[in-house]
Amino acid sequence: MLLRFVSRMLLCVLFLTGCSATDHDPSRGGGPATDHDPSRGGGPATDHDPSRGGGPATVQESKLPAEARQTLELIDRGGPFPYAKDGSVFGNFERLLPAHQRGYYHEYTVPTPGSRDRGARRIVTGQGGEIYYTDDHYDSFRAVLR
Repeated sequence: MLLRFVSRMLLCVLFLTGCSATDHDPSRGGGPATDHDPSRGGGPATDHDPSRGGGPATVQESKLPAEARQTLELIDRGGPFPYAKDGSVFGNFERLLPAHQRGYYHEYTVPTPGSRDRGARRIVTGQGGEIYYTDDHYDSFRAVLR
């Protein structure tokens, strides 16, 4: 938790001083690059979907880790889920997903091999059928394309 706070404060300082803490891809008009960062745990490379108006990057379901695909199967079947918090309301406090009323989004754990706790990977579903995947505990999301 402290690490997240410190990194966010550092980003704020960099922003206020006019520096940028993100890599830029000139082929995309100077916006942040969406290529996969291997240091984040083996997730797939994604494509940005310009029709989403700057929304999250996308990933094909088939490119998700096996554990994420298994979690999607459980969601499709309605459970049973291995973690007590699976299916709980996701508050979208980070405001990275489109804004909706509280209760619109629900979260599910994607197990992380070797992790002693729930890990950082989640699937977030919306009442409209949207599905999002995060492998960095809500710091970024990718819309799952089925």
